[in-house]
Amino acid sequence: MDPLLVITNSDAGTADDATLQRALAVLRDHTSVEVQATANPGELDGVLHRAGSRRIVVAGGDGSLHAVVAALHRRHDLSKAVLGLLPLGTGNDFARGVGIPLDLEEAATVLVKGQVTPMDLIVDEVGQIVVNSVHVGAGANASRRGHRWKGRLHSVGVGKVNLGKLGYPLGALLTAWNPPVLRLHVEVDGVVVNDLDTRVLMVALGNGSSVGGGTELTPGADPADGRIDVMVSRATGLFARFRFAARLGLGTHEEAEEVSALRGREVSVSGEQFWISADGEISGPERHRTWHIEPAAYSMVLPAG
Repeated sequence: MDPLLVITNSDAGTADDATLQRALAVLRDHTSVEVQATANPGELDGVLHRAGSRRIVVAGGDGSLHAVVAALHRRHDLSKAVLGLLPLGTGNDFARGVGIPLDLEEAATVLVKGQVTPMDLIVDEVGQIVVNSVHVGAGANASRRGHRWKGRLHSVGVGKVNLGKLGYPLGALLTAWNPPVLRLHVEVDGVVVNDLDTRVLMVALGNGSSVGGGTELTPGADPADGRIDVMVSRATGLFARFRFAARLGLGTHEEAEEVSALRGREVSVSGEQFWISADGEISGPERHRTWHIEPAAYSMVLPAG
């Protein structure tokens, strides 16, 4: 088995060091393992510079995986990289979608016995990447509010025992009550899916199937099929929003009349100012953004079969 470089982020997720050590013990039974903790992009870039030919294992959640993939993409090293994942995040949506066990010792066994699989990547016109999911409208606004409240509530408590985890549910609750409703022009592979005369609640692009710790926003998304799954919700009225939320919880939202679900290789969104949430990273406001799929952009060790 190839040597491994395990990258951790002490500021992300709900990492339990004792659990991580047991997973590392599984790996060390089969190969040499170096662990490097990074706290900022500069440190991460330095660690990746010294990675050499080793396989890179991300010990973290979707945000940590996004950071490593983005750094490798900027360095033009992504296409030759083989990544692994030990899911230590809060939501672990990408791991859920590709079948990586959330139990760390089981995930370590996947790294030993799994198979190397080509993975797609979503990239926008300015070179920003998306590993799992990107959305605009209500979802992005909920994430933006959640980030703010997470920061405020993080100081209520001692150390890791604080109220920071309540930030995202609170952000979602506030957004559900008063969401942004946007006039957006949406095209998929050059075909107009929504025009400016129809307001939308949200537009979601999925490389992976779920967000928020298991909510299947784009349930059919597969990060190895060469397509972006697109979901456009026009559930803008009060009752329509709650109906959409209920259907979303049941996984039947794509069947609703006010929802469009389709697949494509390129998606363009323009119109009123909107915020973007890409793998939980918030940016904006923007008036135009185009994303395309890059098939087999990198490789990852996934469960065999």
